[in-house]
Amino acid sequence: MLVAGIDSSTQSTKVVLCQAEDGIVVGEASAPHPDGTECPPSAWWDALSAAGRGLLEHADAVAVAAQQHGMVVLDEAGEVIRPAMLWNDVKSAPQAAALVSEFGGAMEWARRTGSVPTMSFTVTKLRWLAENEPSNAARVRRVLLPHDWLTWRLAGGSPGEAATDRGDASGTGYFSPADGRWLPELAETALGRPVGLPRLAAPSRRS
Repeated sequence: MLVAGIDSSTQSTKVVLCQAEDGIVVGEASAPHPDGTECPPSAWWDALSAAGRGLLEHADAVAVAAQQHGMVVLDEAGEVIRPAMLWNDVKSAPQAAALVSEFGGAMEWARRTGSVPTMSFTVTKLRWLAENEPSNAARVRRVLLPHDWLTWRLAGGSPGEAATDRGDASGTGYFSPADGRWLPELAETALGRPVGLPRLAAPSRRS
């Protein structure tokens, strides 16, 4: 059995194909991403297609890892509205400070979400979008992380079928690790409108 691991980082996508029984690597390749603090998600897909060519078609199972925090916003048809704002995009620093203040300060954020949002967190990028690109914000029906978007595309890209894991969700600023659930009111208040969030994959269980 062959398994493929995909790592879509800030700078590149790497694909490694291994034998499941012993971990021996039978193939690997990588492809670069554009530089910058914003990136069209299509560039990640192009890099994945290039790096995965000749590898993914032989895989019996695929696992995806990717950069956290980035904001991918989709419209009603599941089309990307604007380039993704990445974790290293610092322009939402004022929105981060405002959101911390609006929702009761750092201690309240830590109680509700397990962390205090900084400019890297997705929730602050949603507020930035609402304040600086209101026409784009009005079109948003779903918000995903880079990992979620790539997994969704690999699975066929059916509207409403996106999923995420709790590790990635914990970096959005609108997920409660203690309760294992989304806090949609935080995302919706940041954006100024209701927004769809990906399904949370069931947690893995060890016997």
